[in-house]
Amino acid sequence: MENMITLPVERKGSRISNTLVILMAITCGMVVANIYYNQPLLLMMADTFGVSNSKVSVIATITQVGYTLGLLLIVPLGDKTERRKLILWKLAGATLCMWVAAASMNYYMMVAASLFIGFFSAVPQLLLPMAATLAPDEARGRIVGKVMSGLLIGILLSRTLSGIIGAHLGWRAVFLLGGGMMALLLMVLYRLLPADPPTFTGSYGSLMKSLVSLIKTYPPLRHAALTSFLTFGAFSVFWTTLVFLLEGAPFFYKSDMVGLFGLIGACGALAAPAAGKSADSRGPQFTLRIGVLAMLASFVIMGFSAASLAGLIIGVVLLDIGQQVAHISNQSKVFALLPEARSRLNTVYMTSAFSGGALGSLLGAQVWSHWQWTGVCALGGAFVLAAFLLNFQQRNNTSS
Repeated sequence: MENMITLPVERKGSRISNTLVILMAITCGMVVANIYYNQPLLLMMADTFGVSNSKVSVIATITQVGYTLGLLLIVPLGDKTERRKLILWKLAGATLCMWVAAASMNYYMMVAASLFIGFFSAVPQLLLPMAATLAPDEARGRIVGKVMSGLLIGILLSRTLSGIIGAHLGWRAVFLLGGGMMALLLMVLYRLLPADPPTFTGSYGSLMKSLVSLIKTYPPLRHAALTSFLTFGAFSVFWTTLVFLLEGAPFFYKSDMVGLFGLIGACGALAAPAAGKSADSRGPQFTLRIGVLAMLASFVIMGFSAASLAGLIIGVVLLDIGQQVAHISNQSKVFALLPEARSRLNTVYMTSAFSGGALGSLLGAQVWSHWQWTGVCALGGAFVLAAFLLNFQQRNNTSS
């Protein structure tokens, strides 16, 4: 493949232990939480900085933009440089930026800090290719699923944690404590994370050009990336706007109650190992279709549940299970394409995913301003419906 200089990949499945898998899962959850702490706190920050709901939602969007930039510019280096060293440097940057956010004196300082929090928090996308490389072929989906369960738990419980802390100690305490957790994690990984030698010997320029070559060469990568763009977009449409629904009539919940919805959704993480195991045995396309259909059903249910707590809870559970199943299925498919390029494959896939997430956050806030909850559910449902139609077309092409 043009512009790709790779080294043979040694099968390293015997090097991964259950303890290391658990450590990777915990790390993914703790670091990805940095991106989502702000969502239950948006109205509190709007009061602090004296800005509108629409303007404060930029903080959630810009954090995902930063994460996407970190994915695109830094994560490919996981194939070229030693991943352990790269992970430690990114954790140090995340620690500093979390503390800057806690000390933000105005809206624009908070936006800038949020951008770099996202940029330095792409650590899970270095750990997932590492786990896939260390895992034996027959258990790759299951092990990636376990690590991914930590990621989803972090995404969802971050909202619970930040909502509770924010309600009692203020939003600044959330970022102060989050930075402390990053510093602690940095020390633990420095001692316990194994080295993972690089597989790419070319320049940074050729490394980045190889991303284009991968996109051109592998249709399954293009399909998975576009599907993730749409499903992550729908996921962000919901979670960015949920705070606006729950803190208004008829619920009038505070940030701690809003955060508890993350705890409800965390049951989706239980689907990750099962999804990975099913992807190993029945193929990722089968589980992908199940996940997308669950997400579509969730938006239909929530569209009729603007005043129903039970309907919202059912919708949250279905949405998060569906998202997790679809995501694991896609990553199992992507990681199997070219073992020596897993960081770059993951870069293409996850950059597309979080680009969709950033777009979903931005559009969700705008739609809420004009059409409230009905518009939000229609937008999220449209994202998922597009993913379903794309998947249906892929199935037809495969069968023909």
